[in-house]
Amino acid sequence: MELEEEKEGLFRDIYQHHVDPIPGFLEFLKILKSNNLKTGVATSAPFLNLELIAGKLNLYPHFESTFASEHVIKHKPDPEVYLKSASKLEVDAERCVVFEDSFSGVMAAKNAGMKVVGVLSSHKKSELPPCDLYIENYSQLSFEAIHSL
Repeated sequence: MELEEEKEGLFRDIYQHHVDPIPGFLEFLKILKSNNLKTGVATSAPFLNLELIAGKLNLYPHFESTFASEHVIKHKPDPEVYLKSASKLEVDAERCVVFEDSFSGVMAAKNAGMKVVGVLSSHKKSELPPCDLYIENYSQLSFEAIHSL
């Protein structure tokens, strides 16, 4: 546990000057919000990592739900974090769309009965379980594509 905390602390020290969203993300988030969709974050990362990124990008006003590793007992690929998010958002799991870039995250969303958009920012399509849709960045994505899921 101590080594993990040290590793995450080093990550935050190094990454704090390099917080930059995936292209098109902020614009896409604004489109979702303008269409009155509820949004949230459900990460396996520690809350301090979420604080760093969401704080630097001023994302908290746009999210109705935020969960980090400290908020769950079971971690991805267990669906707990996604099911808690859906409950807080007051949305049925089958009506949720998850954007995921990791194998365990895709599995967690699928295990929760949710639709998944595989974000190919850190993995290739072949390295993720089957997703409902794949994107390399958010510039390629339309509201209609998500709404149709």
